[in-house]
Amino acid sequence: MEIQKFESDGIARVKSDEVIIKDTASMLDFVMSVQYETTYHKIIIDKVAVLEAFFDLKTGLLGDAFQKLVIYQLKMAIIGDFSMYSENFKDYMYESNKGSHVYFVATEEEAVDKLR
Repeated sequence: MEIQKFESDGIARVKSDEVIIKDTASMLDFVMSVQYETTYHKIIIDKVAVLEAFFDLKTGLLGDAFQKLVIYQLKMAIIGDFSMYSENFKDYMYESNKGSHVYFVATEEEAVDKLR
């Protein structure tokens, strides 16, 4: 896992080829570790570092995990291709992107823009 800091924006960019976020507990451990290491409350991560089951709304993982981000006043942008998912997920993604805590984007540039 590699952490890059966008100091002027207070954003931590985490790169990993491994799945880091596997459930709500691992997501909390991850964001708290990044926050401790960087003092930043905004995190960018690649979709490949998130367990695929998170993107299946039937599992409830996504909603539960993201509720924790809101409680702890953290923000996260996930970079990836989300075109293959269900219409329900795309609706969820659309609503989430209108909010202020979790964003689903295609590029790092979009992620930084959303988290600013």
